[in-house]
Amino acid sequence: MPIQTANNIQVSDLKPALTRFFELAGQKIHSIEKKADPSKGAPVFTVEGKYTTRGWTEWTQGFQYGNAILQFEATGDKEFLELGRNKTVDVMAPHISHIGVHDHGFNNVSTYGNLLRLMNEGVLEENTWERNFYELALKISGAVQASRWTTTAEGGGFIHSFNGPHSLFVDTIRSVRALMVSHGLGHVLMGEQDEKISLLSRGVLHAQSTAKYSVYYGDGRDSYDLSGRSAHEIIFNTKNGVARCPSTQQGYSAFSTWTRGLAWAMCGFAEELEFMRDWGTDIDWNAVGGRTELEKVFFKAAKATCDFYLENACSCGIPMWDTGAPNLWRLDDDYLSRDADPFNPWEPVDSSAAAIAGQGLFRLGKYMESLGESGTEYIQAGLKLASSLFAEPYLSTDPDHQGMILHSVYHRPNGWDHCPDADGVPRGESSMWGDYHAMELAVYLWRQIQGQEGQRFSDCVRR
Repeated sequence: MPIQTANNIQVSDLKPALTRFFELAGQKIHSIEKKADPSKGAPVFTVEGKYTTRGWTEWTQGFQYGNAILQFEATGDKEFLELGRNKTVDVMAPHISHIGVHDHGFNNVSTYGNLLRLMNEGVLEENTWERNFYELALKISGAVQASRWTTTAEGGGFIHSFNGPHSLFVDTIRSVRALMVSHGLGHVLMGEQDEKISLLSRGVLHAQSTAKYSVYYGDGRDSYDLSGRSAHEIIFNTKNGVARCPSTQQGYSAFSTWTRGLAWAMCGFAEELEFMRDWGTDIDWNAVGGRTELEKVFFKAAKATCDFYLENACSCGIPMWDTGAPNLWRLDDDYLSRDADPFNPWEPVDSSAAAIAGQGLFRLGKYMESLGESGTEYIQAGLKLASSLFAEPYLSTDPDHQGMILHSVYHRPNGWDHCPDADGVPRGESSMWGDYHAMELAVYLWRQIQGQEGQRFSDCVRR
């Protein structure tokens, strides 16, 4: 595999780098809070080191305040807790009832969910009213997310993207956790004539549709069917629920792999495997197809996408933004066998994809170990990736730059990313989702250094 590991990296080896990351992250969080204009919307990505907005959807605000909550978790600095908690109460309510997006698991589990998890873990003082507030927010969020429903021809379905009822985004496999949390808290979606719609069922059906249509397994579905490749978007005929073709919004083409979409699948399926292992009884899971059968589907998708990432990231663990990007041919034939070069003049890397993928690799590896299998390959690859991500040139050390992790890409086809040089290649900038997922990854590793298990989204559901 191109990611080069010596199979002897220890998580404790990352302690100095993570300590430095948290020091810098605190400065960045303060800078954004002090200088961002909330009337212009949530910060999305940086331009010349300053966070700016992009009125597509407000999908990054939960990452902004989730960063503050996680910074408190890592450092114990209550100033960040108060920032994250107060802003969650003050500004996140519209995201709970937002009917126009597929992003509830991003915005709301990252804020209300993290706060509830910390209360469950005893980090926050128990407060009945505060607990009820967080639980109610998460219950409603999951139900609203589940209402964006398209039924497929075989009787399944999916949470459709903001593009409309025809559109299944691979991104949403990570956001579907909103349904799982809501169900775990005892909630249902109420439909016409008081129909009680199971959120667990809809969450599982969405994950199954994503595994079936968004992930390839080398079965010859089309001429570009490589095992583990993912499609950003699948288009359905909404009249009969038949899947028609792959598509993309942010990747290069429908038949190449946008690596951030791949990373969403890696992380999302690994998290769902954790949830299936840790939550509920066989009775709960038998009602939606059975734990054993569902684990097979989700494990196959998680392993295929992680394996594809291992083969298509550079040796340092950082990927190019798309595996079929049009100017990759201009790079040396063996560019994957070397560390990624964010300063190359042809195509950008995407550090945000790496930040998301890192969790997928770790979570899959740890999940396999919990079943008595070897997950060393994935854990070591994750450690190599993290070693690269939390060091220069990806770690943002300039105090005047508001980003935490550099060389992120948002929307290459639309040309939204800042290109500082005449070659027209984005570099040197950060994204709110990249910073947040780097923070999540840092906390996941930091907890292990402290002798704890890495955090899981299901930890906001008391067992």
